[in-house]
Amino acid sequence: MSVSWIVLVVSGVLEAVWATALGRSDGLTRLVPSLVFGVGVVLSMVGLAFAMRQLPVGTAYAVWVGIGAVLTVAYAMAFDGEAVSALKIVFLTGIVACVVGLKLVH
Repeated sequence: MSVSWIVLVVSGVLEAVWATALGRSDGLTRLVPSLVFGVGVVLSMVGLAFAMRQLPVGTAYAVWVGIGAVLTVAYAMAFDGEAVSALKIVFLTGIVACVVGLKLVH
């Protein structure tokens, strides 16, 4: 796996971090979650921009969003009381399969 793909995956994880922090920031009124959001969003975007130097924009963006979305929902289901259902898990698995597929066809 190339450096661009590794950075892209880390950036996708950071997307989940900043999205979760944004939700906990209470409209950016709580200091620590707001700071985590700010740092996370900047690092995530810088990593995405770096990855897009080598990877196609559409592929990089779709993978980044997919990783961030799946991890954000999974975290919310595990720790924030978001409802868990078989259909949610099926659809999240579908997103993961699509992200893996985009990597394989790259």
